[in-house]
Amino acid sequence: MSQTAEPGTVRLHRILAAPPERVYRAFVDPAALTRWLPPYGFTATMHAFTPGVGGGYRMSFTNFSTGSSHAFTATFVELVENERIRHTDTFDAPGLPGEMQVTVSLKKSIAGTELQIVQAGIPAAIPVDMCHLGWRDSLEMLAKLVEPEIPDGG
Repeated sequence: MSQTAEPGTVRLHRILAAPPERVYRAFVDPAALTRWLPPYGFTATMHAFTPGVGGGYRMSFTNFSTGSSHAFTATFVELVENERIRHTDTFDAPGLPGEMQVTVSLKKSIAGTELQIVQAGIPAAIPVDMCHLGWRDSLEMLAKLVEPEIPDGG
């Protein structure tokens, strides 16, 4: 993960040993999102999901240790199948104002998929380093979800 000089922005880069189709699906499937997106120590609840541009989802993360929860809404702005996902995120909490812009870029590579994520507009109340740590956890879980080749046994 690279640090960035832009305030309120994180840039992430990974190579995943999985095809772009599977990685893309993990970003637009509600069951997959609740599985891999919450960082370690959190659970997730999907409250609503509407596929397609203009749709999106409302989700909450709950701290397993304390039980405290925070909700956010993601709205899909651009969906280019197996290549790019852009969405905006807003928190329900009044102390976390503004709108974050997230761009997920997928590119087929010899190893599988090159994944690049840019999250901009992170509220000042959230330390960028904590976002990096959260994304680190999430991307580890994403890899564990999309990389195994498990044949159907029927």
